[in-house]
Amino acid sequence: MQVTETLNEGLKRGYQITITAAELDEKVNAKLREAQPEIEMKGFRKGKVPMALLKKQFGPRVLGEAMQESVDGAMNEHFDATGDRPALQPEVKMDAGEEWKEGDDVVVTMTYEALPQIPEADLSSVTLERLVVKASAEEVEDALKNLAATAQSFDDKDGAAEDGDQVVIDFTGYVDGEAFEGGAAEDYPLVLGSGSFIPGFEEQLVGVKAGDEKTVEVKFPEEYGAANLAGKDATFECTVKAVKGPKEAEIDDELAKKFGVEDLETLKGQIAERLEGEYAGAARAVMKRALLDQLDGKVSFDLPPSLVDAEANQIAHQLWHEENPDHHGHDHGEIEVTDEHRKLAERRVRLGLLLADIGQKQEIQISDAEFTQAVMTQARQYPGQERQFFEFVQQNAQMRQQIQAPLFEDKVVDWIAEQADVTEKEVSKDDLEKAVEALDEE
Repeated sequence: MQVTETLNEGLKRGYQITITAAELDEKVNAKLREAQPEIEMKGFRKGKVPMALLKKQFGPRVLGEAMQESVDGAMNEHFDATGDRPALQPEVKMDAGEEWKEGDDVVVTMTYEALPQIPEADLSSVTLERLVVKASAEEVEDALKNLAATAQSFDDKDGAAEDGDQVVIDFTGYVDGEAFEGGAAEDYPLVLGSGSFIPGFEEQLVGVKAGDEKTVEVKFPEEYGAANLAGKDATFECTVKAVKGPKEAEIDDELAKKFGVEDLETLKGQIAERLEGEYAGAARAVMKRALLDQLDGKVSFDLPPSLVDAEANQIAHQLWHEENPDHHGHDHGEIEVTDEHRKLAERRVRLGLLLADIGQKQEIQISDAEFTQAVMTQARQYPGQERQFFEFVQQNAQMRQQIQAPLFEDKVVDWIAEQADVTEKEVSKDDLEKAVEALDEE
């Protein structure tokens, strides 16, 4: 086997790999000899089929395997020897193409862009500011009021039902004069204005009183889940059993117990902690941008053009769709990549390579528990299909990489922040929101 360098310009590399016919033939023979003891063929005992016959019967298939293994082996030996790491999958072409025939040497050309050597970044001078926002008493009180609204009860009231009231009804639904399956219930508590019934249903119950009989006429939506009802006119014969007015829960220890804590003060503490956790997440994003801005000026190295091109195209495509939110498909014309897109792409690629290098040197890894938690978080976006999402992730290496990459980057950022000089600055919620908004403007 012979490897000859054909290209060495910047990060671009090219090599010609020659595997002689003799080497390839020996590999084929070795594979056949290894399989020979287990092969049976008519007219021969198991393990006694002559090599010449084996080669005639299985040679072409084994030859293809041997050729692929030889090329893969040559590539791996090359990368082990040179220390090169390709930025993207190397391009491999067989020089002879379809004209190659058995007995010829195999000559392939491999081209790729090597990842650059990343210089050591001086992290000793990194200084960061962590914004801290404390939850105000007013914010906690507002959150308590929202909780009380969700925990409201309903008490019997005199008079007509209004929007927001609860009516307790018996009903039976009819389509074309026939009662349909699933269209009846007794003592059903329906909050008027909740939108939980077919459009137009709840509005027709506004004004009813306990004891009233009411015929409600509606039309099922065209996209209704039950095909036999979709788009059909329907009537519901309703008997109003009770009308109840809403009563918000008192903000007291009893409310706290409804949410699983022992008293109101504990509930307030949990709300404040949750709010401050949300603020801390936003503050982390601000600090991370400041860190990346500092790292961007720490080192300089050549960037693989293919990575920059791919990133610039992705940025241009993403921004185009943000500017054209009604266009969800990819059946649009070519999207122009501007100098601004390329400048941002260069920054992202440079910082990505730097963070990857730091993470590798510090042996930072994503644990199975961290990865599983991230998958679970994304799976919640597909209610009812969580299992299918998990299976998709397990079978899709690219999807696993997409989930792992930001986890790894965040762990590296956290490690750098731990080494840096970090000061805390208490600010208002408005100041934090302005800092977050500024991230989108840059």
